[in-house]
Amino acid sequence: MEHELMIYNTLKREKERFIPLHSPFVGMYVCGPTVYGDAHLGHARAAITFDVLFRYLCYLGYKVRYVRNITDVGHLVDDADEGEDKIARVAKTRQLEPMEIARHYTIGYHKNMEQLNTLPPAIEPLASGHIIEQQQFIKQIIANGFAYENDGNVYFDVKNYNRQHGYGKLSGRKIDELESNTRKLDGQETKRDPLDFALWKKAAPGHLMHWPSPWGEGFPGWHVECSCMSQKYLGETFDIHGGGLDLIFPHHECEIAQSVAANKQEAVRYWMHNNLITVNGQKMGKSKGNFITLDQLFSGESDALEQAYSPMTTRFFILQAHYRSPLDFSNDALKAARKGYDRLLSAIVALDKIAPSSTGNQVEDAEIEALEQTCREALDDDLNTPVLLSRLFDGTHLIYNIMAGTRGISPGNLARLQQLYHGIVIDILGLKQETTSDTMLLGKVLDILMEVRGKAREGKDWATSDRIRDELKQAGITIKDTKEGYEWHVGNDS
Repeated sequence: MEHELMIYNTLKREKERFIPLHSPFVGMYVCGPTVYGDAHLGHARAAITFDVLFRYLCYLGYKVRYVRNITDVGHLVDDADEGEDKIARVAKTRQLEPMEIARHYTIGYHKNMEQLNTLPPAIEPLASGHIIEQQQFIKQIIANGFAYENDGNVYFDVKNYNRQHGYGKLSGRKIDELESNTRKLDGQETKRDPLDFALWKKAAPGHLMHWPSPWGEGFPGWHVECSCMSQKYLGETFDIHGGGLDLIFPHHECEIAQSVAANKQEAVRYWMHNNLITVNGQKMGKSKGNFITLDQLFSGESDALEQAYSPMTTRFFILQAHYRSPLDFSNDALKAARKGYDRLLSAIVALDKIAPSSTGNQVEDAEIEALEQTCREALDDDLNTPVLLSRLFDGTHLIYNIMAGTRGISPGNLARLQQLYHGIVIDILGLKQETTSDTMLLGKVLDILMEVRGKAREGKDWATSDRIRDELKQAGITIKDTKEGYEWHVGNDS
């Protein structure tokens, strides 16, 4: 299968034509959340970015195995090799088992992902469920001479790896620069070099999460889990590895080194990274204390929010920016996203009410083809969703002209137009009608008005009946009486 889909490969720092080298099967691995707190807007951006990629690849006909992990052990505070496990720290504070904490926040994450209409991955492995595989992976790295054990800890030998393969390919960082910016920290005496990172950590007394290993009781380092689980389910070489921009270093850089050290080859063909959600130019995140959880966003229960914003408003807000561009949070931007979402979904509602017409200025085949092509080009250009949305909004002018009767359309071209909007907006962008949207509320208001109008007509109060119809038309809503009741659409008939 060949297609002119261009994606930005972070490793090569350029757009590359995406063609799976082995078959139409695509292996895609995305770094999921560390489940020690509620999912926030930053989690939503990563999930939606790779959900759109997943949906588009499926739309093109690829068979995609989408794997997204859950980190429930091994991620230490400040992303370092010392200190408490983030989940264990919360568990101690709340006097719960770490797995209770992990399970609670995993359930919340899944609920939020469903609200955002992201499709679930095919496989969602837990780090704690792959301890044996991680130990085997570490053994292979030791056997190949790129790791060492000291007092129950196993560390990756960064300088030895760098001499043979070069460390820093993904991030562009050099060993000399890393050395000058790295200081020896207390508690890291078991390392030969401050640059080395943990593959396995010895569990200190009282550490809540630990397993037996050839090196003693301990737990895996953060980086090794993704190398191990991605290759277990996708093979030693797979197509796409995705995640947030903040994971390039050290997490994904370490993954590359581990894979080469264990298997003598790189595992990933295309590295893709979404940019961050910012607040006043600063990364949104738990460590910054400036994050807004998705539950807060959907309920409006935060001092940073002027109102509640629905899941589809949030999804549209994220799609308005290219995934590789920073996206700054603001109430004004979310309010604008709500208007844009309603405008686009209202156009689809209107499109579904259109009947073919042989009168008026007929829509040409070339107009439909041009719209299809520009939408496809935007998607193929590294998932350029802001340009895609612009093209879709251009097409809404055509929809409303057809609704108003100034343009006619054949049955075939109407079907193509409906298929285009449903296929892109619903199937690929993942936007769907919300029961709380303005369009649905408008429908409920119209039902009430039509009930009043129906009673007026039954009582032969033609003045009231006509007044409701005429004032709605003046407001831009056309009512058409039918045998079944009535139909309505936005726009005026000629």
